[in-house]
Amino acid sequence: MNTGKVKFYNKSKGFGFIIQDDTNEEIFVHATGLINEIHENDKVSFDVSEGKKGLNAVNVKLMS
Repeated sequence: MNTGKVKFYNKSKGFGFIIQDDTNEEIFVHATGLINEIHENDKVSFDVSEGKKGLNAVNVKLMS
């Protein structure tokens, strides 16, 4: 399980990016990979999956 912070998320378009804590890498996130609703600057935990265009964050959950 990875952790990070939501850099950008466009709710109407259903996608955004998460900055991974340990690598500072940007990872794409799509609405289909969300467990909770997310907003910019939220702390989240997630898994990483290989998508058509690179890595995708999946099973994205808010951290308390």
